Amino acid sequence: MKKIVIALSLAAVGMVSSTAMAQEATWLLRGRVVNIAPANQSDPVGGTGAADRISVSKKTIPEFDATYFFSPNIAAELILTYPQKHTVYLDGADIGSFKHLPPTLSAQYHFAPNSDVRPYLGLGVNYTNLSKVNLLAGKGGLEHSSFGLSLQAGVDFVIDKKWSVNLDIKKVQIRSDVFVGGAKASAVKVDPVLVGVGLGYRF
Repeated sequence: MKKIVIALSLAAVGMVSSTAMAQEATWLLRGRVVNIAPANQSDPVGGTGAADRISVSKKTIPEFDATYFFSPNIAAELILTYPQKHTVYLDGADIGSFKHLPPTLSAQYHFAPNSDVRPYLGLGVNYTNLSKVNLLAGKGGLEHSSFGLSLQAGVDFVIDKKWSVNLDIKKVQIRSDVFVGGAKASAVKVDPVLVGVGLGYRF
């Protein structure tokens, strides 16, 4: 996984052709409202019984991203937000919460860059930092960080030379082991789908 992360990171910042290098850099800044819908898949607690008993709450958050265009078609996007709090459930009962900060770096290909409707696809890496974990009144815990892949599809609807409306969807790989009393009790695949809408400003 680390080799994949390094390779994708280098691709996102270094995917520049000789033609693109000769062009002036272009930035696109976006602000989005994003709905996070976790996949909520988990191993059986304690290794026995039913799976998918642990779930994480849905959430709607603000998001900011900065996109750098190496050429009209090729870009790198960095997505940022502030730490988000999620509630954790076991069989539907609230067992605590945690916060996560999930910056994501993606390499993108933009289709029809001169059109008023500009779709794009992205492949990237996500690093999620987990903090302020409080499960089962302090008896439970999670891993502190998670690396994973990110798949992205979106479209920009151009308003004028600077402004656009954006629709974006991502599937992000976020996973963590769950510990109780220091021993691993389960593994959770949060793997959320993120659907966002927002405004973009290009300069």
